Order: sequence, then C-alpha cells, then structure tokens
Amino acid sequence: MAISQLYQIYLQYPSVQTDTRKLKQGDLFFALKGDQFNGNKFAQSALDAGAAYAIIDEAEYHTGDRTILVEDVLTTLQLLALHHRKQFDIPFIAITGSNGKTTTKELVHVVLSAAYRTYTTEGNLNNHIGIPLTILRIKADAEMAVIEMGANHQKEIESYCRFTEPTHGLITNVGKAHLEGFGGVEGVRKGKGELFDYLRATKGTAFVLWDDMHLRQMSEGIPVIHNYGVTAGEVTGHALQSEPFLKVMIDSGASAGAIETQLVGDYNLPNVLAAVTVGKSFRISDKLIREAIEAYHPSNNRSQLMEINGNHFILDAYNANPSSMRAAIDNFARLHAEDKVLMLGAMAELGEESLDEHRAIVSFIEKFNWKSVVLVGGDFRKIKHPFIQLENSAEARDWFRGQTFNNTYLLIKGSRSMQMEKVLQ
Repeated sequence: MAISQLYQIYLQYPSVQTDTRKLKQGDLFFALKGDQFNGNKFAQSALDAGAAYAIIDEAEYHTGDRTILVEDVLTTLQLLALHHRKQFDIPFIAITGSNGKTTTKELVHVVLSAAYRTYTTEGNLNNHIGIPLTILRIKADAEMAVIEMGANHQKEIESYCRFTEPTHGLITNVGKAHLEGFGGVEGVRKGKGELFDYLRATKGTAFVLWDDMHLRQMSEGIPVIHNYGVTAGEVTGHALQSEPFLKVMIDSGASAGAIETQLVGDYNLPNVLAAVTVGKSFRISDKLIREAIEAYHPSNNRSQLMEINGNHFILDAYNANPSSMRAAIDNFARLHAEDKVLMLGAMAELGEESLDEHRAIVSFIEKFNWKSVVLVGGDFRKIKHPFIQLENSAEARDWFRGQTFNNTYLLIKGSRSMQMEKVLQ
C-alpha cells in the first residue's frame, strides 16, 4: 500500500499505537518488532480489542481487510510521519543535547504555548519510534511543533531529521553522555551536531548557547542564528539565586526582569535563557514569557524538589552522565543546609571510560562534607571508595527506611536503568 493511501486511512483514524496494552477503540496498530518481541503476533488481538487496522510486515499474520501488509512496519511508521509532517507549513523546532534537553523542551513548549497552539514530545518519546509517534499526534490546528531528539550513536539525529524536517534547532550542550555508542566526546559532538548540519543544508534557524565555543563552531554557516548566554548573546542573564529554586535575572534582550522558576540548580540557567530566546524570536511578549516559565513545574523525576516527613529531596533520577552528575553534586554541595545526603546510582553507556568516569565522580564527592553518601550499582561496585555501597535501588530504599533523618536534604540521582526513584516508593 502506498503511503498516500495509508495516510487517507490515518486521517479517518488519527490515533496511532504500538502497544496493545494502551490500545483504544479506533486506533491504528503498528506491529513493530524488536530483539525481544514481535508485534505481528499481536495484530489479531489488537483488532479484537478495537483497533481499526493493524499494520504488519509478516504475511502469516495477514487475516483480512483490516490487516495491512507492508515491507517494514517501522519504516512505514516513519514515512507516514514524514507525509503528515509535510502537511504543515509551521515552525518545527528540534531540540537535542547531552543534558537538559527535556527541561529545555518543556520550557520552550510552555513559552510558545502562551501565544501559539503548540504540540510537543510527550514523556520520553524522543527516539526512532517516539518521534514519528509525536509527529502523528500533531493536529491540523498546530501553529508550532517542538520535537525532542535523543540519541546514543552517530547518524541517529541525521535520520530523525529526514522525517521531522526541522526548520529550527537547538543543541543544549555536548558533554559526556552515551560515550560508548558515540565513541567518545568528539563522537558526541559530531552526532549531536547532525542537527546543525541539517539546518545548515536546509537554510534553517539555530538557537545557540554563545558561551559554549564548541556550539559556536558547530553552528557556523547556519544562515539565521539567535544566540544567548551569560556573557554574550541576543539574550543574556544570570542566576540571582539557586535555592530553593533558581531565580534568573534577564540582563539584555528582554524586559522580563527577574524570573522565579520552580527549577532546582543554577545548571538550569542556560535552559531558561534558551526558552526566553525562542520566545523572543517568535515575538512573544516579555510578560507572557515570564509567566509561562514561572508557572512550569518539573515532573517525571527531573530536578523535583519535594518535602516528605520533614526531609527535603531533590529527585533527579531520570538520567545521569558525568556532566550532569557533576553539575548536580556541585549545586547540592553549595546548598545552605547542615545535613546533606547523596544517594547516587551508577552511570550507564560510558563504554571504556566508565570506570575512570565513576572514579572521577568519587573524587569529586570527596571534596565536600556529607552526612552520608550511598553509591548504588554499576561501576561504583568496581572501584574502591569510603562510602556506603549497595547493589540496587531496592537496597537503597531499605537503607533509607532504616535511617532516622530529620530536616535532612537528600540528592537522589542516577541513570534511568538504576531506577533510583524507587528509593521514595
């Protein structure tokens, strides 16, 4: 079946699902395959559960008019997303980076939503499956789209750009994340830089953190650049305070004044400045920009500040890499509190550099005074250190329950695979 024909079916049934457990009546079910699963096997059960059609790529599961056989389901999903994308003549803003891309995406989204009908990536749908699903959720009334792109190897961002066709792009930073897949820091820069490569080739627009010389160099040749930073840029600003929440003063480029965020840590300053810069580039008023950022509350285990039973928790357990881990520890160390506890899960996907990076984090921790330090799982287990070593988040939860903390501040952080949020469950 041609993509144009499938698109006509999609227009009748514009809800796409790849998981039968989340299926709703009238959905289109795309039977994706992976190393551990074969969605084709669930095509009939999806139809029985109310799916309008099931798109499959194995002929043995073709059961009638409501099953559509294609050569490859994933490729078809991406091509359908591209066909849908081409129906819009609106800004598509792609955001990637080693750290802060989800927070920046959320801030940009709330700022743009103050003046435009804006669609964005939900949750962690930022990969080869999630991005086309995000695009297919954009409705005809859209005036803006903000697409988050995650990647752990080179050529990945390049592939996303082919079916997203971004008109604008922002790289938050390039740091030590997914080193194993990218092949080192230079590989990270090259991989993340594929977004700027696309914008350069298509004469797009980039938002660039001008304090970062690597990002400056990576953006060279892009015809339209809006820059921001602490020391230089169209929009500049600085942190007035970072506890309990970050307060940002906009120094130039906008008259938003002091913005009182609900974000923890001054490492979020560039994310706020990015959102202000995007808002200004689309002529959103300073008042609406400030109000939108101040109203945003982080969720999904990202720099959430919580008070439970007389203790204060910074839960930042969505992900971790050497750059974000060091920034979070440094910010926490500067917090004005007498009793501070670190509970850190190991960092994943660091390849051959993993042991050295974990040793570096331990050395950094040793520079400060803590009430307790708990290191959990992964390569923390393979190095010598003077701190409490536990196997997993369940053991960390049991350890925490055995303590009698009161008015204590705890930073809980780790890679997604460590599931450190379970400490509080």
